[in-house]
Amino acid sequence: MLNSLENQIVWITGAGTGIGEGAARAMAGKGAKVILSGRREKELNRVRDAIQADGGTAESLPLDIADFKAVDTVLAKILDTHGRIDVLVHSAGMNITDRSWQKGTSEDFERLISVNVNGAFHCCRAVLPAMREQGGGLILAISSWAGRQPSSMAGAAYSASKHALNALCATINMEQCTSYIRATAICPGEVATPILDFRPEPPPQEDRKKMLQIEDLGEVCAFLAQLPPHICINDLLISPTWNRSFVGRFAPLPEK
Repeated sequence: MLNSLENQIVWITGAGTGIGEGAARAMAGKGAKVILSGRREKELNRVRDAIQADGGTAESLPLDIADFKAVDTVLAKILDTHGRIDVLVHSAGMNITDRSWQKGTSEDFERLISVNVNGAFHCCRAVLPAMREQGGGLILAISSWAGRQPSSMAGAAYSASKHALNALCATINMEQCTSYIRATAICPGEVATPILDFRPEPPPQEDRKKMLQIEDLGEVCAFLAQLPPHICINDLLISPTWNRSFVGRFAPLPEK
């Protein structure tokens, strides 16, 4: 039986767009109190206002997750206001346009790692003491298909960062299981989010309609958060049925 999310305190990074927004809407719709963080305050407030208009509870706390002191400050505000942190949905992440070894720069690599790896570490490290003290908690980290299978399309830096995120989740489960703290690395294939626009060749709208949608991932996050605390989904690989990495390579194109 699934547990209720009613009055659960859920902190979501990268909540202004994409999967973070989908998670915020889905979980607030099931009764959770969601705290929205990200760098773009305007987008956070847009999501907050939409959730509140639908009868949900949401607040926005802008944050650059690459700044570990700012991460600690935001978490302190959450704990001062709500007294606990039940779920962290870590969705903040980025990619770069020039992804190949031929074009990628050290500066771009450093910038990506500071967000995708260091930022993830800062957020997870910050919530663990409070979760230990309260006797449990859940971390949902949005990784990628590229976190399982390196991808030249995703790029070396992004693939490396998502493998690192999977390792962070795995070690949390190794070390924190007796505190009933669980971490799930959610590894989606292509999702129709704004990050697609930063690809060297952005996919056409026709292809984006066949991809996973942010609402799909939002429901996945809500489902995982409703599982009983004795269940740990260590990682979850999810893809669109029409998987572009398979089409024309393994699966034949439909005849016209």
